[in-house]
Amino acid sequence: MARPCLLLPLLLAAAAVLAWAPGGALAKSKLAKKSDDIVNGPLLTEKLKAKRTLIVGPDEEFKTVQSAIDAVPAGNTEWIIVHLRSGVHKGKVVIPANKPFTFVRGNGKGRTSITHESASSDNAESVAFAVNADNVVVFGISFRNSVRVGLINDQGIRSVFAMVAGDKGNIDFIFGSGQSIFQCPEIFMKPDRRTEILGSITAQDRKADDNGSGFVFLKGKVYGVGEVYLGRVSAPNSRVIFADTYLSKTVNPAGWTSIGYTVPAAPIQLHRAGSDAAKRVLWSRRFTMNEASKYLTVDFINGKEWLPPFYY
Repeated sequence: MARPCLLLPLLLAAAAVLAWAPGGALAKSKLAKKSDDIVNGPLLTEKLKAKRTLIVGPDEEFKTVQSAIDAVPAGNTEWIIVHLRSGVHKGKVVIPANKPFTFVRGNGKGRTSITHESASSDNAESVAFAVNADNVVVFGISFRNSVRVGLINDQGIRSVFAMVAGDKGNIDFIFGSGQSIFQCPEIFMKPDRRTEILGSITAQDRKADDNGSGFVFLKGKVYGVGEVYLGRVSAPNSRVIFADTYLSKTVNPAGWTSIGYTVPAAPIQLHRAGSDAAKRVLWSRRFTMNEASKYLTVDFINGKEWLPPFYY
């Protein structure tokens, strides 16, 4: 079963749907700085009412992100914030399945980054950031991996990535069987000149039709050098949706590639600049906004079961 996640602004480029109301309109609050804020870090911190905040930095108790994650109690049932000071945090980060209700927060994409430099024939081994737990929020962090392999391995149910960004990945940038929303993501792609194989931004592993998993990208930006596919269909029922997302000429006109499956991953309301949607593979699907509406709210990640009421 997929685990919903909320991934807020990354430099890897993924963000959350936290401020979307069930009807698809943005939720409004006098506490938010702007009516179109998807995720407001300080506001979310307040609404979560976390019992504990673990701070990571060279002068803090926790010197590495992983050491702070390790300090989250197994079987955790209350929100814990892991706050990353501005700067570059080196090393692979894994949030284990037994550590839900974890809010990993940075000071903003471009200010706080997680970088991991490791190559392996197994993407899961070389990935910079892995989410195996349910009920996870990631906010304001950039992810980098200089060896052009996967940046995020998302296996979680109910996850949100907001105001996040990622760059220098190339092969299956974001992969896994997660059920997640990436809002306001910024994804910078750079080719691996050691191979002629085009990379892909996603490889979503939804195997069964009744499985609720999938990756939804909202209000993001994809750009870079060379060419890349939006996704690699890696399972019989892969589900990836790009909604209201700017796609530069970096995106290969075919859009999607497959290893034998022809399941429609669907771009929605794409900005056309540089991206020729007319040349998409025939088995891809373009949704109307009415068809897509069920994916564009917190209901897609069962948000009413685990997010603060403000967000719905």
